Amino acid sequence: MRQRAAVMLAFLAVVAALTGGVWRYFHAQGLDLLADRGRADLALAGDRLVGQLQRYRDLAVLMADHPAVLDAVKGAGGTDTDEMLLAVADKTAAMDVLVVDRAGRLRASALGRDMPEGLAEATFLRRALRGALGWGHGEAAPLTARAFFHAAPIFGRSGRAEGAVVVITDLNGIDYNWRGSTPAAFFTDAGGEVLIANRSELLFWRRPPGSPGLVPSVGPTPPFEAQMLGGHEIWELDWGPYLPRSALHLTQHLPVIGLTGEVLLDTAQARRLATAQAGAVAALCLAFGSLLFLAAERRRALASANARLEDRVAERTHALRDTNAKLLAEAAEREEAQAALRRAQDELVQAGKLSALGQMSAGISHELNQPLMAIRSFAENGKQFMARGATDRASENLSRISEMAQRMARIIQNLRAFARQDQRTDDAVDLRKALEGAIDLTRAHVEDARVTLIHTPLQAPIRVRGGEVRLVQVFVNLITNAVDAMADTTEKRLQIDVDEGEVVTVSFRDTGPGIEMPDKVFDPFYTTKSNGPTAGMGLGLSISYGIVQSFGGQIRGSNYAGGALFTVTLERHSRDVVAA
Repeated sequence: MRQRAAVMLAFLAVVAALTGGVWRYFHAQGLDLLADRGRADLALAGDRLVGQLQRYRDLAVLMADHPAVLDAVKGAGGTDTDEMLLAVADKTAAMDVLVVDRAGRLRASALGRDMPEGLAEATFLRRALRGALGWGHGEAAPLTARAFFHAAPIFGRSGRAEGAVVVITDLNGIDYNWRGSTPAAFFTDAGGEVLIANRSELLFWRRPPGSPGLVPSVGPTPPFEAQMLGGHEIWELDWGPYLPRSALHLTQHLPVIGLTGEVLLDTAQARRLATAQAGAVAALCLAFGSLLFLAAERRRALASANARLEDRVAERTHALRDTNAKLLAEAAEREEAQAALRRAQDELVQAGKLSALGQMSAGISHELNQPLMAIRSFAENGKQFMARGATDRASENLSRISEMAQRMARIIQNLRAFARQDQRTDDAVDLRKALEGAIDLTRAHVEDARVTLIHTPLQAPIRVRGGEVRLVQVFVNLITNAVDAMADTTEKRLQIDVDEGEVVTVSFRDTGPGIEMPDKVFDPFYTTKSNGPTAGMGLGLSISYGIVQSFGGQIRGSNYAGGALFTVTLERHSRDVVAA
């Protein structure tokens, strides 16, 4: 027991160390991915801010060349200039537009107010009066505590700067639409003061000199801690419900506007992902260890039981040999029985065909005697025409004799093909040829029964999967059954239709009494022809069902308003699909 306990404690220590390593690895990977996404978000926010501010710089440059501004800087402006500047400020959403002369005196204003306090000594204005573009930020009292200034020089004809146009932008309008968007982003100036932020609670916070983080301008300093993890700066903070408790801190300098963009990305998802992956590894290790422990325990149990089993194995070996010999004999008998069953099925199919031939024999004899008598008549007439020298009439009789011989050859060919055995079920069978062959074989039976056969011959071959002889047998069986079923009906009509689609459907619709039990019509030995010359054993439809199933098709029987309906559904052969 002590040895087992020591092994288990060592295993748990290894699992704990491995789990910690996996957590650190995947946490670092998650922080890398989070940093990549954060840099993209920060770059997008910086580009957005720069774009919003630079349009006011472009406004200042554009207004510097306006004739009214040139007049105002020379002291010739008036109320019209102020109204023009006000219209420009309204259209561009600028807070104010000022015109200042070279001496720093206010010459025109969109709001018509006095020179803002401290503006004359501002660095950006002095820069503009020296002929360069200037920008800066600060307070624009009493309108706003956060403003951004763009100053553009006004050049006179001598090329010297005669004054400057100052465009004042209210930063409250810049970051108003950013409020509450994720992640938390803010922009600080060179002194570390937060000037723009999508979290209003961070505005005017400052960075302590030489330290990370931020502190509020008034009030107590909230909890804060910074650490480096895998090359990333992580801030642990408690600054309010809208800021993450653990955040990845990223920065990007924006020299165009003199600000630094910063973003705080919540690391909770990276921690959760790392914890889940580490937990999965720990679970796998513990499960594997449990399996090993169980396997070891089972091995000890098996070792003790193995000695007892060896004694029993020797006793039962002899019995197992006898049982095995019996099983082999039974397997051989089963295989022989299956082979006999297959032979019986094939013989049954052949017997069905021969039975159909026997039923059709009288009609077939009539079909052969008719052209034989016609041949004899045409031959005698041809001799007389030859004796009279009427070679044209004699040639015509010879042509008719040839046609009758071809007709007899086609009938005999269909009979020979129908009578032979055919095991193939995956040939490309021409449906048109098979259907016409079945109609030829049953033509005499149809005519003797005075049945009207309605069928429009197919215009083009349709290749389906099956065996030609067996498919003809199915069609012959369905036609014969339909004719026999209409023996006692007044209207005798059999309609054969072919529906082409992804699968091919051949329907046989008669005007007989219908099917008494459609759900049993394909059962072996089920028949409605128990008496009379057409009586059978009830195997025709059962054989047909097995044949169509072997082709991968379906055969169904049902009733409709005028009689019985049998449909045969066949799959198109791949060669026919490619040709289509």
